[in-house]
Amino acid sequence: MRQLLSALLLLCCWSTMASSNDIQPDNLFPTVVFETSKGSITIEMDRTRAPITVDNFLRYVVSGRFDNTVFHRVIKDFVVQGGGYTPKDDPVPAFDAIFNESGNGLSNEYGTIAMAREHSPHTATNEFYFNLKDNTNLDPSRRRWGYTVFGMVTEGLEVLDAMGEVPVEYDPHMGAESRPVEPLILIKATLLPEA
Repeated sequence: MRQLLSALLLLCCWSTMASSNDIQPDNLFPTVVFETSKGSITIEMDRTRAPITVDNFLRYVVSGRFDNTVFHRVIKDFVVQGGGYTPKDDPVPAFDAIFNESGNGLSNEYGTIAMAREHSPHTATNEFYFNLKDNTNLDPSRRRWGYTVFGMVTEGLEVLDAMGEVPVEYDPHMGAESRPVEPLILIKATLLPEA
């Protein structure tokens, strides 16, 4: 019961914080274009299912914090992850962590974008990932929080697939063979005008 009350309190606080967001507040499906070193990827976000997550993500886009960053983690047939580091391995300044909205009905399916986080459920800040296949094991279950899906690729799936095929090397931060040998750069993230 105490956990439920804590979660509700956190949700209320984060909902209030997110509702103050004035980035296209009436646009339920904002669209962002990623210009990457492999080509362009367009994503459509779903504010009806993940309002806190979308508002948080748009803050990073509009502030330019995603510009000139790297996709630092690539695992073939799993995910391409970015948003957290510059090409010189400096961390991207993060806003406060947000409430986990993984129970929103969206699934970690091929071509979706979701928030990376630490082990604790409410720790997502700036890192995100694209699903390279259906990863339903990342969805929530009755006994555990999942990873919040908040949008999908609408153009550029071939670019995403190409990113998933790049050669990788050992990354001491991740403790795995997951760091692209040649940096995968997110050159610029641009919020498109409302349709």
